[in-house]
Amino acid sequence: MTLPDAPIGIFDSGVGGLSVLRHIQAQLPHERLLYLADTGFAPYGDKPEHIVVERVLAIGDFLLAQGAKALVVACNTATVAAVRELRERHPGMPIVGVEPGLKPAASLTRSGKVGVLATERTLRGAKFLQLRDQIHRDSGAEFLLQPCVGLADQIEFGELDSSATSAMLKRFIMPLLAEGADTLVLGCTHYPLVRASIERVLNDAGRPGVALVDTGDAVARQLARLLAGASLLRVRGACAPLPASLTGYTSASATALTAAFRSLLGIDPPVHEVKLPLPRGWPPVPAS
Repeated sequence: MTLPDAPIGIFDSGVGGLSVLRHIQAQLPHERLLYLADTGFAPYGDKPEHIVVERVLAIGDFLLAQGAKALVVACNTATVAAVRELRERHPGMPIVGVEPGLKPAASLTRSGKVGVLATERTLRGAKFLQLRDQIHRDSGAEFLLQPCVGLADQIEFGELDSSATSAMLKRFIMPLLAEGADTLVLGCTHYPLVRASIERVLNDAGRPGVALVDTGDAVARQLARLLAGASLLRVRGACAPLPASLTGYTSASATALTAAFRSLLGIDPPVHEVKLPLPRGWPPVPAS
């Protein structure tokens, strides 16, 4: 039997999910949290979908083995590829994925044009394209899709405010502004971590009023609704004798994830390195 005192498992291909984690901590301050950064297998976007699915299922199994009562797929690419399979494997468990905030962006735009910054894999996904088409039909908003090749990697490297990252952001954002976009969707959980740099590009372009849409808050609210509906919310008191906590796991370097927690969130939780089973057939055998 799952109890409210059990932790919530949150995972991403790297540190991008920390942008979702901070919203969860703010909205659910009494919860015990587990965060897994699959940095050793990143990036997901350049791998076949069936490989990403198998990896996500392995991460779900690991977090459940740590006692997780709910799962948050804090990665757009993993959500597009594998959230359906994850829900099929764990029916009845609260599972929240992330998707680019097209609906709120459509309600914010005044020009009717919304720029979507995301990975190539996310923008190619059938689920994303169906969502885009549906919201376009409902709202009339036009979505301008901009794949941001290499941006998540820059953020993983800690290059949040470097000249190279700023140049990359300018290259991605300026064409969207030229096409009339007045709203930008941050369609990867890594991108809110460079929000200050994005705002600087907009200011330098004379467009400080462009709205930025980050779905981390919506994910945290949906998680809270699902936990409440399943009577799994942790409330301080008799049923939660221990304080809220956070434990980090990584498939790469504990030192690197510890540094990311400190620099991005200003916290210092315990971090453990873990080995996860590789998907079958990975890495591929090179042709002779």
